[in-house]
Amino acid sequence: MVQQERALRTRRSLIRAAAEVFAEEGFVPASITTISRRAGVSNGALHFHFENKRALARAVEDEAAQTLRRITKGVLDAEGGALQALVDGTYGLMSGLADDIVVRAGFGLGGETSRGADSELRRYWQQWVEDMLRRAEKEGRLAQGVSCESAAPALVAATVGFEVLGGKDPQWLSEQRIRSFWDLLLPRLAEPDTGISPGSGGSPESDAPARG
Repeated sequence: MVQQERALRTRRSLIRAAAEVFAEEGFVPASITTISRRAGVSNGALHFHFENKRALARAVEDEAAQTLRRITKGVLDAEGGALQALVDGTYGLMSGLADDIVVRAGFGLGGETSRGADSELRRYWQQWVEDMLRRAEKEGRLAQGVSCESAAPALVAATVGFEVLGGKDPQWLSEQRIRSFWDLLLPRLAEPDTGISPGSGGSPESDAPARG
C-alpha cells in the first residue's frame, strides 16, 4: 500500500511538472530531463510511469479534461437553467485556467499542431456550449430571433479567445473581464426578465479578479 501511494504521488508530480514545462516551453522544446528534474525524480523513474513525452502530454490533457468535466457538471443545477449554467461555466473555466497549471497546459497542448492531435478539450467545450444553448432555447430563455446555431459560434470563439489570450496575460481570465463580456452579451442573448445574472456563480456582486 505504501509503495502504491508513493507511485501515485510520483505520477502526480510528473504530470504537474510536465504541465509546467509544456506551458513554459511548449511541447517540442520540452525535454524529458527537464521534466524529471522539475518533478525531482530520475529519467528512469519517469519512464517507469510514462513511455515517452507524448504519453506525458496525453496524461496532462486527460487530467485537464477531468477537471473541465467537473466544472461543467458542477453548474448544471443553476437556478436560471441552462443559460445561467453557461454563464457560470464560463467563470469556472476561466478560474481553472488561471489557477490550475494542468488545465492551462492541457488546453495549450491541444493547440500545438506539431503533435498532430486535435484539441479534445476545446472540442468538449464547444459541444458543451452548444448543448447549453440548445437547452436554453427549449426553456424559452433565448431572446427572440436568437438560436443555438446563431449564438454558439460567437460564444465559442470568444471564450476560446479568452483562453488563448490568458496564456500570455492573466487579466484576460479575470472575473472582471468575463463579467464585462457577459454584461455586453446577455441583453442580446437572453429573453428579458429571465433573471439570468452575468456575475460569477449567479451573483451580481462577484467582480473580484481571478488569481493569475
